[in-house]
Formats: sequence, C-alpha cells, structure tokens
Amino acid sequence: MSVNLRRCLWAQIACLVLWPAFSLAQSSDLVQNLAACQAGREACDRSKLSPSQMAEVDVSSRERNVSNCRNGFDSCDQSKLTGPQAIALAVANHQRNVSDCRDGMASCDPSRLTQSETRESSVAAHQRNVTDCKDGVGDCDHSKLNASEVGAVDAARRQLNVSDCKNGTGLCDHSKLTVSETSEVAAAEHQRNAQNCKNGWDDCDHSKLTPLEAGQTAVADHQRNISECKNGQETCDYSKLTATESKMLADAEQQRNYTACRKGYGYCDRSRLTPSEAKTIPADSTLRP
Repeated sequence: MSVNLRRCLWAQIACLVLWPAFSLAQSSDLVQNLAACQAGREACDRSKLSPSQMAEVDVSSRERNVSNCRNGFDSCDQSKLTGPQAIALAVANHQRNVSDCRDGMASCDPSRLTQSETRESSVAAHQRNVTDCKDGVGDCDHSKLNASEVGAVDAARRQLNVSDCKNGTGLCDHSKLTVSETSEVAAAEHQRNAQNCKNGWDDCDHSKLTPLEAGQTAVADHQRNISECKNGQETCDYSKLTATESKMLADAEQQRNYTACRKGYGYCDRSRLTPSEAKTIPADSTLRP
C-alpha cells in the first residue's frame, strides 16, 4: 500500500515538473501553425486556430490574394475580390499594359489600347527609335527617321565616335575623324598612356612618354615600391631601395618586432631583438590575445 502511494506521489511530482515544458512546446506549435496559416502554407492546420486567429488568417488570405492579382500571379482568385478591389485591379492592369506598350515591352497588348493611347505608344516607339539610332544601340531603323532626325542622328553618332576614340572605349573609327578631332584624340590617347604608366597599370607604352613623363613615372614607380616594401607585399623589390630607404625600413621593422614581443603578439621573433630590447622582455613572457 505504501509503495503504491509513493509511486502515485512521484507521478504527480513528475507531472508538475514536466508540465511547463509540455505547455511551452504546445504553445510554440500553435504559434508556428498560426504563422503557417497567415502565410498560406500547406502546413497550416485551421482546426487549431481560435476564432480570433481564424479572422486574422482570413484577412491575411484576402490581402495576399489581392497582391497576387495585382502582380499577375497564377494563384490570383478574382472571384474572391470585392467590387472595389476588382475595379482597382482592372485599372491597374490597364495602366500596366499602357506602360508596357509605351516602353516597347513584349507583354504589350495593343488591342487593349484606346485610340489616344495607341497614338501615345506610337510616338514613344518613334522617339525610342531615334534615341537608339543616336546611341548606336538597340534596334535602330533608319527608314523611320525624317530628314531632321537623320541629321541629328548623324551628328550624335559622330560625337559618340569622337568620345569613344578619346576614351579608348566603344567602337572607335579613326577614319571618320576630322583633322582637328584626330589631333584631340591623339592628345587624349597620349595623356591616357602617361596616366597608365604613372599608375603602374599594364596598358602602358613607355616608348611614347616624353622625358618629363618618363621621369614622373619613375618617381611614381619608386614611391609605389617603397610603399609595397613597408606593407610587406610580395611585389616589393628591395634592390631598388636606396641605402637610406633600406635603413629606414629596417628600423621600422625592428621597432614593429620589438612592439610585438613587448605586447606578446604571435609574430614576435625574439632572435631579432637587440640585447637592450631583449632585457625588457621577460623570458617567460607568454602570448596575449
């Protein structure tokens, strides 16, 4: 009898101890289920929703359907739209089609345009063709240009060619340059080459530099090498350093190593410490983070 009583007592204690965990797990499941229902996921179990939660889910479902219809998704159910929502959707769809036609999009349906919208779409298409012809991109159709547009396009294309030649980009055609333009392009190409050499870039032709530019490039190369050596980069060429520069770098490296040893950093090299420096570093010094 006493044994059964003890067992019953322990069972009750176990229930009291485990009940909060069970309650928390159940609460978490209900929260996850509500989120699944609000998002319209298949994991939703509507039978586990309270009346207030059911109302929230219905609101989320209606809002999601409106959004799907506005975005043209297949999951749109127009039968679930209210009268005002259906009207707003029709207006939005028409405006989107008008915009697509003006922009020359493949999704344009010309049959749904009014006469005035068709005229506006035609004007936009013509202007787009003029711009494409001027920029040398897209589907330029010269046969659709009038006389003044042909002149404007030719002038724009000549200017674009000059710009491409000056910048060393695009489809430069030197044969279409005038004498003055050829001089301008040559000056721009020379300046670009000098800048490339000074910056140490690959597209550099040293043979085209003037003596002054060659001197400026040499100074820039030297300063760049000093910087690379200071930063410990593998591109450093120590053979190009002067004796003063080599000593300066050596002193800086010595100080860096001493600081590392004094602060217990991992890149400390005790063998490179001077006797006076070594005396300030405890023999049992350990690395500190």
